[in-house]
Amino acid sequence: MSTAALYLILGTAVAVSGTVRMLLVRDAVARLIAMNVVGVGSLLVLMAIAARAPEGTEPVLSALVITGLVITVAFTGFGAVLIRRIEEAGEDP
Repeated sequence: MSTAALYLILGTAVAVSGTVRMLLVRDAVARLIAMNVVGVGSLLVLMAIAARAPEGTEPVLSALVITGLVITVAFTGFGAVLIRRIEEAGEDP
């Protein structure tokens, strides 16, 4: 089994486990973390596909993965702030 195939299987397993966790928990923070795990799994699958190129790593897919990492960090911060505001709004004054 090649390294790219191993990473493809690993990325799929990580994405599926994150999806299952996201569907099973009710806590908003746990769902946010599970969505991050799904994102990491999908980025791992993209890198596995990029590594299968015959002349090395596919540069376009590598750029997509780097962009995906930046977007993941931004949406994680946004989601954390949103969760905090929702929980503060639900408290009695």
